[in-house]
Amino acid sequence: MLNRILVTGAAGIVGRQLRPLLAPMAKTLRLADIAEIADASANEEVVTGDLADPAPVDAMVAGCDAIVHLGGVSTEQSWAKIRPANIDGIYHLYEAARRHGNPRIVFASSNHVVGFYGQDERLDNTATPRPDGLYGVSKCFGEAMASLYHDKFGVETAIVRIGSCFPEPANRRMLSTWFSAADFAALIHRCFTVPRLGCPVIYGVSDNEPVWWDNSRTRHLGWLPKDSSEKFRAKVEAAEPMPDRNDAIARYQGGKFTTDPIFED
Repeated sequence: MLNRILVTGAAGIVGRQLRPLLAPMAKTLRLADIAEIADASANEEVVTGDLADPAPVDAMVAGCDAIVHLGGVSTEQSWAKIRPANIDGIYHLYEAARRHGNPRIVFASSNHVVGFYGQDERLDNTATPRPDGLYGVSKCFGEAMASLYHDKFGVETAIVRIGSCFPEPANRRMLSTWFSAADFAALIHRCFTVPRLGCPVIYGVSDNEPVWWDNSRTRHLGWLPKDSSEKFRAKVEAAEPMPDRNDAIARYQGGKFTTDPIFED
C-alpha cells in the first residue's frame, strides 16, 4: 500500500469511476480538480486548483508517492481552451514531480493520438502518431513530455492511450474502444507495483472483439484486461443502425473526431 496517490481530474467521468477502485492502493487518495468535489470519503483529501497555475500543481504533487493524471480538457475544443491544462498543465505536473522525488505517473493519454488510422489497421505501441484534432495533438505533447522527463530525470510514466472509459459502450465504435474502470484500475495497480516501469505506451482497452490495438510489447507489466464489450453488443446494435462504411465513425479509429473543424473561440 502506498501512502498517498494523487488523482488529478478526480471530478471527471473517469475519475469518479476509479476512486473506489483506487482506494485500497493507498492510505490516502488526494483528489484534485478545478471543479468542486463534495463527496470525499474518509481516506480521501480534496485540493482545488488549476493545472495552468504552477503553484497549486506543486502543492498537489507534494507528499505523493504516485500520480494518476486524468486532468485536462478531454474533448475537441479551441486551442485557447486546450492549451492551459493540456499543454501548460502537463509541464507544471512534470516539473512538480521532478522537484518532489519523481513519483511514478500514470498519464491519461488518448486513442485520439492515433485517430487517423483506419479501423482495419492493428496498431502496437510503436505506431507513429496520427492525431485527429487539437486534443489529440495535446496528448502527443504530453507523451513527449513523459518521454523527456523519463530520459532526462528518471520520472517513470505509464502512457495510457485510453479508448472509451465509460460504464458501458455508447455506440458501435465503442464496442472496440471500451475500457472498463476495473481493467483500468488493475493496470494502474501493476504500474505502481512492478519493480521497473520505464515509460511504456499502453493502449487502454478491455478484451473486446474486435480490437484495433496490440499490447503485446508491454506484457512484461503483467497486466491483461478481463472485461469485454461483448456483453453490451446486442444492446448497442439494437440502438444504433449500422453506419455507412465510408462514414468517419466506421472508417477511422478516432471516429467523429476526424471530422471536427478547428474550433475558434
